[in-house]
Amino acid sequence: MAKATKAAAQAVAENGNLDTALRGLVGYSMKRATNMLQADASRVLDGYGLRITTFSALAVICDHPDVTQSQIAAALNMERSNTVLIIDALEQAGLIGRHRVPTDRRSYALRATLEGMKTRDAALKALAAHEDDMLRNLDQEERATLMALMGKIAPRS
Repeated sequence: MAKATKAAAQAVAENGNLDTALRGLVGYSMKRATNMLQADASRVLDGYGLRITTFSALAVICDHPDVTQSQIAAALNMERSNTVLIIDALEQAGLIGRHRVPTDRRSYALRATLEGMKTRDAALKALAAHEDDMLRNLDQEERATLMALMGKIAPRS
């Protein structure tokens, strides 16, 4: 174990959490919770050959046939250039197809394949089970309150 790591481990053992002052910050606590949830979600999605971003895009495409890459970028708050890479990966995996938009030859309409729909459904079910496990200390009312409060912080447009 590196000297700095040993020192940090010893400090935690002696003093408790090193981040006590930070734990009073909402943003810090949200980031810790996000890191925990996303690490496990990544593990779940890996079983489907997906990452969080590719799953998110696939879910939007499944729910909104003929959505464009620009619309996905806006919906998921992503850079458009990153969206191209995600769409390419989904298409190469056979989960979506892309078709020219007749009224705008620069745009592509995206549609999930049958395999894409099946993959989204299975991954969504697995993620719901993952969230149930990760949030097991919250009852349904607390979960609803958490979702409502997060909606106030980052409202949907």
